[in-house]
Amino acid sequence: MKPLVSVICTAYNHEDFVIEALRSVVGQTYRNVELIVIDNASTDGTAQRIEEFCQENPGVRLIANNCNKGLCVAFNQGLRLASGKYMIDLSADDVLLPNRIARQVAFFESLPDDYGVVFSNAQYLNAQSRPLHLHYKIDENGKTHENIASGDVYRAVLEEYFICTPTMMMRRALLDRLGGYDETLSYEDFDFWVRSAVICKYGYQDEVLTQKRILRHSLSNLSYKPGSGMLESTYAVCEKAYDLNRTQAEFDALAKRIRTYVRKCFYAQEFELAVRFKELLNYIENPGLATELIVLLCRMRLPISWLYQFYFNWKIKGLLRQQGSGVVIKSAER
Repeated sequence: MKPLVSVICTAYNHEDFVIEALRSVVGQTYRNVELIVIDNASTDGTAQRIEEFCQENPGVRLIANNCNKGLCVAFNQGLRLASGKYMIDLSADDVLLPNRIARQVAFFESLPDDYGVVFSNAQYLNAQSRPLHLHYKIDENGKTHENIASGDVYRAVLEEYFICTPTMMMRRALLDRLGGYDETLSYEDFDFWVRSAVICKYGYQDEVLTQKRILRHSLSNLSYKPGSGMLESTYAVCEKAYDLNRTQAEFDALAKRIRTYVRKCFYAQEFELAVRFKELLNYIENPGLATELIVLLCRMRLPISWLYQFYFNWKIKGLLRQQGSGVVIKSAER
């Protein structure tokens, strides 16, 4: 028997994309798959589309929430129902390529048990499902030019965003050990990377197996909006990382990350949070003149967010207009 793979698809106001996402699961070349869908109290036609899909595919399990419980809670609802050895967290606007699960299961089964996560390259789509960029640049043979961290990636995930979240396949045993996603947070990936990478290895699979959709109003683009909760969640994860760090190099990586978020707090007018980030940085190293200056500007409470929102939206529009250039789109992410 091939191992069972559980795909947990979370949906909120994805009526234009959810059917494509769900069809990409049931259309996999790998057949031993269970699909669990959570509609997080969508206010558009998403719920109706999911229900119609479930009638055509009676093996799909559906959870219909009567209020939006947030991404982390919704995923954990699906996790409690899931029976698979391996898990995929699928957003209802992303797409699995037909051989995604077969290729990742084969890769996972070839790795030692201390590998808890595998991930791959991805292609980005716009709202009209037209191809945009690849997550990692590739050569004429379809292989990436970059040296992608693999194995012990804990320091790497502290330093920068480099893993395309929807490409991940996770061991169920790892998620059980972690207690699922942290339901107190606004988003899941940074916290999951930190808590998991300190106890297991990650394997990079150099193939394009997933299509991730870039939308102007997606969750990953909310971090600069005042009061979104994204930066508050990031601060909580940085506190966890401080307690988990094992080496000076890891503290240096965390310090670099904290400096970035002091600046982001300034852009988002999360002024008090910028001060808290700087206080956490004090425990690691001297913040330095540049960071102290940004915190000083935060104390002056300059209304800068509207200007940066204008710049950020302009940048996103520019990225969405480009097609097939192979340019990495990391700048649009957290």
